Amino acid sequence: MKLSELTDNQEGIIIKVQGYGAFRKRITEMGFIKGKKVTVIKNAPLKDPVEYSIMGYQVSLRRSEAALIEVITKEEAVNLKINNFEGTLNDEELKSSAQKKEKNIHIALVGNPNAGKTTLFNFASGSKEHVGNYSGVTVDSKLAKVHQNGYNFDVVDLPGTYSLTAYTSEELYVRQYITEEFPDVVINVVDASNLERNLYLTTQLIDMDVKVILALNMYDELEKNGARFDYKALGKMLGIPIIPTVSSKGKGIKKLFDKAIEVYEGKDPIVRHIHINYGSVIENSISKLQKHIRADRNLTAIASPRFLAVKLLEGDAKALDYIESCSTVKEIHETLKQEIKLIESTYNEVCETVITDAKYGFIDGALKETYIENPIKRRRKTAMIDAFLTHKLFGFPLFFFFMFMTFYATFHLGQYPMNWIETGIAYLGEFIQTVMPDGPLKDLIADGIIGGVGGVIVFLPNILILFFFISFMEDTGYMARTAFIMDKLMHKIGLHGKSFIPLVMGFGCNVPALMATRTLENRNDRILTMLITPFMSCSARLPVYILIIGTFFPENSSLALFGVYLLGILLAVVFAKIFKASFFKSKEAPFVMELPPYRVPTLKSTLVHMWSKGGEYLKKMGGIILVASVIIWALGYFPLDVDYSKDYENLLAKNEGQLNTALQAATPAEQTKILEDYEVSTTAIKNQMLEEKQEQSYIGQIGNLIAPVFHPLGFDWKMTVSILTGIAAKEVVVSTMGVLYQTGENSDENSEGLRNNLRKQKFTGTYRNGENVFDTASALSFLIFILIYFPCIAVVATIAREANWKWSAFVVTYTTALAWLVSFVGYHIINFL
Repeated sequence: MKLSELTDNQEGIIIKVQGYGAFRKRITEMGFIKGKKVTVIKNAPLKDPVEYSIMGYQVSLRRSEAALIEVITKEEAVNLKINNFEGTLNDEELKSSAQKKEKNIHIALVGNPNAGKTTLFNFASGSKEHVGNYSGVTVDSKLAKVHQNGYNFDVVDLPGTYSLTAYTSEELYVRQYITEEFPDVVINVVDASNLERNLYLTTQLIDMDVKVILALNMYDELEKNGARFDYKALGKMLGIPIIPTVSSKGKGIKKLFDKAIEVYEGKDPIVRHIHINYGSVIENSISKLQKHIRADRNLTAIASPRFLAVKLLEGDAKALDYIESCSTVKEIHETLKQEIKLIESTYNEVCETVITDAKYGFIDGALKETYIENPIKRRRKTAMIDAFLTHKLFGFPLFFFFMFMTFYATFHLGQYPMNWIETGIAYLGEFIQTVMPDGPLKDLIADGIIGGVGGVIVFLPNILILFFFISFMEDTGYMARTAFIMDKLMHKIGLHGKSFIPLVMGFGCNVPALMATRTLENRNDRILTMLITPFMSCSARLPVYILIIGTFFPENSSLALFGVYLLGILLAVVFAKIFKASFFKSKEAPFVMELPPYRVPTLKSTLVHMWSKGGEYLKKMGGIILVASVIIWALGYFPLDVDYSKDYENLLAKNEGQLNTALQAATPAEQTKILEDYEVSTTAIKNQMLEEKQEQSYIGQIGNLIAPVFHPLGFDWKMTVSILTGIAAKEVVVSTMGVLYQTGENSDENSEGLRNNLRKQKFTGTYRNGENVFDTASALSFLIFILIYFPCIAVVATIAREANWKWSAFVVTYTTALAWLVSFVGYHIINFL
């Protein structure tokens, strides 16, 4: 707990002292160091500051300063049972507990996109976070636990960022995390094949005055390229230990965490805080600003005074926000104005540019002394591949070829395991029907759970294949090229080229795609991309597409599936143009995006990503889809007392009597035909009975109530109910149809299951009574509606979190209205033709 949380007369042992520069030095000089006991004497009348006793002295601290000191109390030590001890702890036992708690090290992984940060995180922690070879894969922090040499590491994988300015949400997030969460050690993951650019972030970490270790990642590529690098000499210059690593193979990871322990314990001789020399003019300006910053004790708790001074000179918006509430705000503003004017007149350049040039000058000087590059071009292979994949003539055909092959493999390769799973589920259903006695429980398991969940789980192979191809394109670096070749087209519809990556990610799942829009610097671009992302057919819609296309368009299945995805893309283009012209007329952000070198992904990493997404799909089976299937079954099963229009039991008995009479009068040859006719007539009576029971059930009543709204689209009440349940998750559409349409199936050896029932389904009631529900027009209309309408609840919540609830409500409204309109037009055009 924090020292500021202790009450009067409560005591504790200091575990960590956080903070920066002069504050940290002053506080430790006063005796606030690890292992020392501190006691609360009393609070001031207004509860701030607080008087403490430490090493025989009485010292007062403000609560904001005391919050930077972490302690362990006797109560905590007993509750944690650090010493396996229950009861009263003496001071020595408390100190022992504090020493053990000191062995918890908080580590933050910071680095440029594509530096291999998440790969390192995955290997160290055993996590299965996705690693993609393009900017913006990690769009939020990930936490994992690592144990090594008796120490416990809390490792946080922060979003990839090029700097610590307040330009993008990633940069701001990483900066705030470091300044507010106070990690004990920052591991700066650096791409060894791109040192100059990666070290720019390192210079900012140096200004922040935090403990840093530099992980020189992908060191094998540097050696392969024939470059020579004296990283030990560079480490001494920077005051930062440098450890070579190859994260993809796990090389150097253990040594990296061993070094983290040394740095944390203050045992590494290299570690020291240096100042990057910005030149006499800028250094003088920094000193003047630091003087005013240090005069306000609250500011020194926020960030290193030097880092804050540099950021103020750069015109950083967040740094300017920090000083607004401080006691020296007037002096800082006056000094800042004078110094920026002096710097810009001296260098005849914008102040931010002068500081950036100075940083790169420092990097250039350090690398000239330690790094010799091989004269052979490092990226020659990448350039050769790009000559084809980003060619003005070949680029687009190759891209569409890869997309078509993805969909072709998804449908056709997935058909084989899909059939195996379908057969297994059918056998399981028959087994339950055979061994269990009749009753609601048997019907729940057979029709509700197996029929509902089983109807969705059969599509798992298709989902896995889709994710495999998307993951492969991400891991190789090709996904970044798609943004490059698509930028001009994206620009024409008012979007940034980088918007293309979230949109393509939307084919897997719209939720991470929406989160990936954080890589867009301009807020308007972010929101615009969010508004059209739901048009991207996520994997949750794929089971519906495969069911309908496989049933009604089997001869052109790949083309039909590709067409549905293409329609979503075209709608995204059209509405991006409309929204850009209406809501978002702001100036476009420039296209700046890294094109990383191509890398051959390991089969393991691609399969791990594929399976992790498949695992999420399976979790849905045991969660929302299972619950939805049971609810839908219950709504269809009850009420039990149904007022039938006919006496079906009497009809079945009469039919059986006619059978017996006919069999007695028939020859052996005629009996076979009589039995076949009997089976057909009996099945027809039972199906009519079940159809009427469904229509009078609770779900039938709901469906019939709103069905008239969807009649113009060619839907019956069962399709209407399926659409409603799909609001929770699109996979539920198939499980709903499995529950509603499977009932009454003629289970003979020629049965095609749910697909066969869809083909035979007829309208009941007053609207088109007796006509087939599904034909080419209604099937196409249904596909269009599923593509466009109301995104799932998770997507709605994500948009609300990333933008606000107004935009979320707007997406729900306009997509549902558009779905009805486009389905209506499509249905009537097909019927007209």
